[in-house]
Parts: sequence; structure tokens; C-alpha cells
Amino acid sequence: MIVEPPDRRGLRRVTIHDQTVGSAWSLRELRRVLRDLGYPDDMDLDDGSHVHWRGGDSSVWPDGRGWKRRTVIAVFVGGLLGSLALHAAIGWADTSGALTFPQRLVGILFLMAGAVQAIVVPAVVDYWGRRRVKLSGALILLGVLITLATTSLLLFLWLQEREFIPRLIAFISLWLWSMWALYMLIHDRVWRGIPYPKRFAAGVTATALLTSVSLGYSILYKPITAPVHFALKAEFGTPSTDADSPYIHVPLKFSAKNVGGIPVYLVVDEYVVSGYWAEFSDSGQGMKEWKTGNLPTEAEQFARNVDYETIASGQFQGPGSTLDVGEEFKLEKVITLPKDTDYETLDATLGIAFLRQDRGKIDEEFSYPRPSWDKSAGKYYCPPDECGEELVYHGRIRHNTSLINMTRKPRYVAAFWSPERTADFFISSFDFKRRGIYESLDTEEVNREAERYYLGWVEVNSQVSVKGLLKQAQP
Repeated sequence: MIVEPPDRRGLRRVTIHDQTVGSAWSLRELRRVLRDLGYPDDMDLDDGSHVHWRGGDSSVWPDGRGWKRRTVIAVFVGGLLGSLALHAAIGWADTSGALTFPQRLVGILFLMAGAVQAIVVPAVVDYWGRRRVKLSGALILLGVLITLATTSLLLFLWLQEREFIPRLIAFISLWLWSMWALYMLIHDRVWRGIPYPKRFAAGVTATALLTSVSLGYSILYKPITAPVHFALKAEFGTPSTDADSPYIHVPLKFSAKNVGGIPVYLVVDEYVVSGYWAEFSDSGQGMKEWKTGNLPTEAEQFARNVDYETIASGQFQGPGSTLDVGEEFKLEKVITLPKDTDYETLDATLGIAFLRQDRGKIDEEFSYPRPSWDKSAGKYYCPPDECGEELVYHGRIRHNTSLINMTRKPRYVAAFWSPERTADFFISSFDFKRRGIYESLDTEEVNREAERYYLGWVEVNSQVSVKGLLKQAQP
């Protein structure tokens, strides 16, 4: 029987007739190995005719510092479990909630990475134990490299905004852990136990490239190439009246169809019907007198002092609703006008603020309006003399890539609608915990988030002569 010298871990291999029969950390473990082989418990292990000791006699057992080995195991297992939780959180969110296939693919890759971490946990015990599995060292190295790559990516994304979030502590801790673990594995030359180190390195590289390509495609390329187009219509119909009525009824038809390649959320929408009047400029100087009216963005040569007022205003489909690819929403209204009206023209406008669903997901709470003038609305209340009276829509928005959500403060989408003013909307980290909505907004942040989530506005306008309507409405 030969008891080999202690290895780096203090483990001594036992061979009989050149065949390995076991290994031991201590003299007690050696006797247990021999007992299992049928040797008596009182066997004299110092008898040189039966037992040959190499690298020290029966008193040399370096694993007297076994606490150190067990501490290393505990630290490795703790880091891997933390990494497992991180990958599972990212992967499950993308797999179950992402809109596009590439984003779901990224989620599946992160779940697979988490599964690898789960497999690596017992490999840690084996590698710093008796090393019965040859690939245990390779598995640990793979798990550590995955953690290093993921935490490096998360820290890189965090640096783009540099917002303090509690998760940042976890990112930094896992990144430092992965660097320490990699140092320990390099110091232990773990690659010596990998049967095909070149193939292993190629597999790790291919996996990293696949993840990078999928992530880049889902975040950058796909949102850029998929078009967003709408077909909006605002049409006046044939008016109706009777001889005894002082009013005419003008039908209006509004419609919006998503003719692009990406479904969208409607953040806020509205239709506005306005009546316009102007003084006739017989001198033909209207082009020079355009500043005298309330509409300084257009002018006519024979019209001056152009003015207007809102006749009707309302919501179209409603904040938080969706418009899928090919889907169309229609709305029909009837506008009432007095026959003796002074309006020269009627103007109907349909406008929608939209957000691409492949960029973000709006929580359901956004769809519920809060009246700003009602004190029971809580944090959404604002005195009417300060904010006017408007409906407030507010809710959490989440990027479709959970890597972004993980590295940012929460973002909220807000919309404001009132029949007396133009609808307003924005995305920011503002969550209504204090008053002074607009004074508290970071303009740079609002512009950046609008671009990130592709928040936009489109509208269509239709105009008709009131005299023409009156002629059509004659009984």
C-alpha cells in the first residue's frame, strides 16, 4: 500500500498494487477507506513492510487547515448562487415579457446561463474535494466567466446613466467576486483538467458572440429597421337640419390605422374641432398683417385678424390602449352649430401620441385617469389656479430588455388631457411625489427618454367651409 504525498488541497491518494483505492484528508479517513476494503481497524499503518508513506509519515496531514478550503468553497458557492439569482431574474423577465423573438432569445440565453450556475455549485464542492469529476474545474471556470461577462455588461450599461440604484452594490460585489474567483482558478491552473481546452475556449467565445449579437439586434437593429406608420383620417360628412331648427348637425368621422410593422401604445390622443373667422382685407395686405391675429403660423393675402375658438374636444381611443399592426380604430361624432354662426371655416384635427411596444411596456395602472382638481387623488392633486383642471395619466414603463431596467431608476410615462388645452406627455423618472411638475422635470432626461422609447406624435387635419355646410344643410 502506498500513501501519496499531499496535493495542494492536503488530500493524500491511496494506491494498492498501483491501483487507486481512495483518498483521505486525515488518518481517520484513511482508516475508513481501509475498513471499506476489508482491512482491520487496528492495522499498524506505520509498518513499513505493509504501508509506504511518500511525502511524510502518518502524522503529515496538511488539511489541518481544512477551514480554509471550506471557506473557499462557501465563498464560491455564495457567488454562484448570487449570479444564478441575477441571471434568473433577467432571463425570466425577457422570456415571459419580451415582444420580439430576439429579445425572448436573449432571455432564454440568460436562463441557460443560470442553469449552468446551478450545475457549477456541486462542481465547486467536487473540485475542492476529491475531484471525482474531471470536468468540475472547467465548469467552475465557465460559471465564473459567465458571471464576469454579465456583471461587466451591467456595469457598462449603468455607466451610461450613472444613477444610484441599490442593485449597483450587487453588480459591483459579483464583479469583484468573479475577478477574485478567476484569479484563484488561474493560480490553481484549472485548465489542466480540461480535456480539450481549445474547444472549451471556442465554445465560450461562440456563446458570448451569440449573446452579443442577439442583444444588439433586439436593442438596436430591430427597433431601427421596423417602420412605424399610421393612416389617420378626419372627414366631415353631410350636415343635416330642418326648417324649424336654428342649428345644423355636422357629422365627423375619425380613424387611425397602424400600417407599419410594430404595434404601439397610445399614450394620449385627442380630437379637436375649431371654428375660424377673419376680417376681409380688401387692400390685399393680409400677408403683412398676419401678426394681428391669434394664429401666427399662417397668413392669407385677403384675410386679417384671423382668430379661432374650440368648438369640441375629446379623447379618441384613450391613453394606455394599443394599436396592433393592421388594426384600425374609428370614431364618429356629431358637431352642433348655430345657423347664424360667424365662422368662415371649421377645422378638425386628430392627434395621437404613440410609443413602440418593442421599446417598452406600460403598466396597466396608466390607463386609469386621476382628476388633478380632486384632493382625493392624492399625490396627483394640484390646485386648479396653479395647474388648471385636467386628467392625469401616470404609470410605470419598463424597457423590453430587462438589462436596461436592471441598470436604471424606474421610469414613468405621464400624460395630461383637458378640453381647454393641448394634450401633454413625457417619460421621465418623475413619480409625482412632490408638486411643481414641470419645474421638477429634467429637460435633457425627458428628451433622452423620448428617443429611447420612440415616443412620438402624429396628427391629421381637415378643413371645410361653413357656408358650404349651410348650403348642404338646407331643407
